[in-house]
This record gives sequence, structure tokens and C-alpha cells, in this order.
Amino acid sequence: MFRRKHTSHFNLDDAEQREGKINELRAALGPLSADGEKYCNEACLERYLQARNWNVDKSRKMLEETLKWRAAKRPQDIRWPDVSVEAETGKMYRASFPDREGKTVFVMKPAKQNTSSHEGQVQHLVYTLENAILIMPEGQGKMVWLMDFTGWTLAHASPIKTVRESMSILQNHYPERLAIAFVFNAPKVFEASFKVLKRLIDPKTVEKLSFVYKENEESMNRMYMHIDPEVLPIEFGGKNNVVYDHEEYSKLMAKDDIRMADFWAADGNHVMNGHSAP
Repeated sequence: MFRRKHTSHFNLDDAEQREGKINELRAALGPLSADGEKYCNEACLERYLQARNWNVDKSRKMLEETLKWRAAKRPQDIRWPDVSVEAETGKMYRASFPDREGKTVFVMKPAKQNTSSHEGQVQHLVYTLENAILIMPEGQGKMVWLMDFTGWTLAHASPIKTVRESMSILQNHYPERLAIAFVFNAPKVFEASFKVLKRLIDPKTVEKLSFVYKENEESMNRMYMHIDPEVLPIEFGGKNNVVYDHEEYSKLMAKDDIRMADFWAADGNHVMNGHSAP
């Protein structure tokens, strides 16, 4: 009397099925602006599908929200002079070295917080992300975070409003960009705060956080598996004596600003590195 309903099972390892989902998402998005077309390359569509467990409808909704956010905030138009003051202490920057697999490394030093500007801090985060993604090697879509909490106290903590918006931007508009985050030398007071912050973080992201302590050999070796100690700065337990130089970093960012402007000014079919549009 009742016909059994056949359900199709998605196989993540099946390239043809993955391609089918990507094409389905592209069709579901409908016509896009020139910037939207450039942003929504195949790698981008796949990231949003991964973020929503390959559910096309949920991925479409998430991506549409990102496109609205990008149209309103224009993150690709932020330039170094807009955020340079936020970066003076080296509290957040793109490292000069990659991890063992060539991934871009992103350094954060919350104890070097130097402003109380909500807009400035959020804009600085977005600018650093956009530029880090811009120079990713071909085939690399994720980055590694080194978060140094040495010397951090509650006095350095950002307002909850800034933390909420930052986490929302990272999770909703830069999905599947984080490979792993090393939380280095977190003091006990941060560990207590983290129990509250965890409620703002997607469980998948929490799983990518690795707490590392300089005096704990096992945790240090875990970090060394990802980043060669020969290139890792001394302050992180490595052998590289490199330090943040704001003047030199500013020169690098000025060049990146030109690259960013060129990329978004190019025709809609251009894709950075054949793989990674911001």
C-alpha cells in the first residue's frame, strides 16, 4: 500500500556529488552582482556548504547574508591608513612565516590592546582577514592562528559587544577559514572567562582550539607539529628572533592595498590564485 521513499545519501568523498551540490548552490543563489560573482567562486561555495553540512538551502541563506554584509560594509575597501593606529602595538598581524603545510599564520596578542574603539577593532580584524586571505598560496583556503595571552589580564579584555560582533563576523562571514588556533600561555583568569565565551563560539570552532603552555612539553610539541620551531618566534618557544616592526609591516600593507584594489577592480571572471577569493 505504501511505497518506500528512497532517500539519496550524500557521500562527501564523491567528487561528482560534491560538484553537484556546488552547482545546485550556485543555481539557488540566482543572478549576482559583479562583486558577488567574483566572491562566489567554487572554493567559496564549497566552504559555505561545509559550514552547513552540505545542506544547500542553509548554505544559500548563510551566503546570502554574507553577500548583504559585504555589500553594506565593503570589507574589500578598507585600507591600511584606516586601521594603522589599531596595529601600532602589533596586537594582530599576518606572520612572515607559514605553517608546515604553507598555510598563512595569523598572530594575535590580546595583552597589547591599545584602543577602546569598537568600530576600529572590528575593522582591523576584518582588514587583517581580508589581506591574509588575499595572499594565501594556491590551494590553501585556511589559516593558523597564534593567540599569545602572555601578560593578559581582565584590563585588556575587549567589551562584550566587540567580542560578540567579532565572533559573528568570523563564524558567519568567514566560514571554514580556520585550520587550528593555538591559545598560548593563557592565564587562569582567561580560562575562567573562556567558559563564558564558549557560548558564543560554534562547537566546530571550539574543537579547533588548542591550549598551549610554554612549560608543558606535550602541548608545545603539538604546536611544533604544525609550525616548525625554526620559523616560530622565540616568544612562542621557537628559534626565530623575528619581532613585529610596525614601520616595515606598514610598507607591506601598502603593497597589499594595491593588490586588493587591483583584484576587486579586475573583471568579474578573475579569481585570485585560481582558488581563493577573499
